[in-house]
Amino acid sequence: MVGCDGSAARCLARSAVTKGIIVSDDYVIGIGTVGAGLWMSYNSGEKWRHVYRGPDPEGNCRALAVSPHQPGDLWCTSDRVGLFRSTDNGGTWDRIGPDFDGDLWSIGFDPSDDRRIFLGTRPGISRSTDGGNTFESLTTSIRPTCPIGVPRTTNIVVDPDEPSNVWASVEVDGLHRSSDGGTSWTSLGQLGPNEFHNDVHGFAMQSTAQGTRLLIATPFGLGRSTDDGASFDWHTFDPFEGSRYDLAYSRCVLAPWDDVVVVCVGDYIPGAVGALEISRDGGETWHRESLPVTPNSTMYWLATHPDLPGTMVATSVFGQMYVSDDFARSWRKLDREFNEIRAVTLTPA
Repeated sequence: MVGCDGSAARCLARSAVTKGIIVSDDYVIGIGTVGAGLWMSYNSGEKWRHVYRGPDPEGNCRALAVSPHQPGDLWCTSDRVGLFRSTDNGGTWDRIGPDFDGDLWSIGFDPSDDRRIFLGTRPGISRSTDGGNTFESLTTSIRPTCPIGVPRTTNIVVDPDEPSNVWASVEVDGLHRSSDGGTSWTSLGQLGPNEFHNDVHGFAMQSTAQGTRLLIATPFGLGRSTDDGASFDWHTFDPFEGSRYDLAYSRCVLAPWDDVVVVCVGDYIPGAVGALEISRDGGETWHRESLPVTPNSTMYWLATHPDLPGTMVATSVFGQMYVSDDFARSWRKLDREFNEIRAVTLTPA
């Protein structure tokens, strides 16, 4: 199903009723880039502002996250600098915490404790227990080297039902778990038959009637586990027409609403074409979504917000952005394009 393109939000009504829920397209989008820092849009993606005060406007912003604790509380990283925070929905940014001399790949919040924050680094994990003012580098089960050189911690997720359980996905070193709030860590070992099944790009926790399911996205597709990662069932996505590879490369995964799961895919990395794979039955069956403009590279990042039901932002690695306001059933491409996108957030205006 194809959405409108060109004039973006102008070709949609300002609100629509979907499944009895009022879905509004009045929201703020944040974009973190490689080489051009941080950008914010305050009118649903129609106009953009380059953030010059705060994170380096010519630097790398690989992680951008929304705190679950108060509205308008956004956090971002700047490579070889550190962490920045905005308490006014991205309007102004202040430096917080210590200096970091490496690349910063992910931010994870404890939904039960606003003082506990995790940073995924290259390699490793750092933890704050005082709201980001100080961080300690943790001793983890992440290896110092991997098949591509130095591992990168791509996601850190605190279990909302049991905050002592913390998960970290690593590129290329699989999945790691802490059962004591991050103090000690255990590797889950080899996740699939190939060493690059441990090249974990995306990680999400999906609530089902049967319990929590772990979802991981790797170059080989989507892995699903119902036993806390002891085993994974794998789904490989079909290759793109004309590709020299026999599968689709997978990057990000989200499971934001009921049984909906969305995976970003492409022909390779960075790729020449991308798409979204969407399941509406929890990952049992899949449909490759038609987008209004064929992506120029692998689709890479996804963002939703619990106070914006039905709205999702999806981006390609080479700067294109697509928005759905109807639970990923139809899409529109935003006019604005960027260079390499490394992070995206969505918040209410």
